[in-house]
Amino acid sequence: MMKLKNIFIIILVLTATPKILFGQFNLTIEINGLKNNNGQVLLEFSNEKGERILGITQKPLENKCIIVIKNLKQGKYAFKYFHDENKNEEVDTNWIGIPTEAFGYSNNAEGTFGPPSFEKTIFELKQNSNLKCTPTYY
Repeated sequence: MMKLKNIFIIILVLTATPKILFGQFNLTIEINGLKNNNGQVLLEFSNEKGERILGITQKPLENKCIIVIKNLKQGKYAFKYFHDENKNEEVDTNWIGIPTEAFGYSNNAEGTFGPPSFEKTIFELKQNSNLKCTPTYY
């Protein structure tokens, strides 16, 4: 009986070790409140140094966009996104430079007269996580 218990403990430790040591976590980013399902959402995912790790394109459904990033290591990350309604792969602006398409940042960070500082957008990933974001419209 004691031998079976020890084997069970060893198996448990061995199956949990990869996540603890290598931190293979999933991050779900849920962007809610899009005004329509036109076009696509473009998301740029970066490490804490601001180095781009991934660029992701996802079609919105039911006025939201759910993006899942798999196999991330524990660490600090940031992202920014915009709703590219006309699929031209750039943020459209009006004649004075104000975005006419929705956009946002991790932590729902906001700036004053421009984008937020990169430091405001950094978050720490320690486990499988679900982040909810609300885009900004002008």
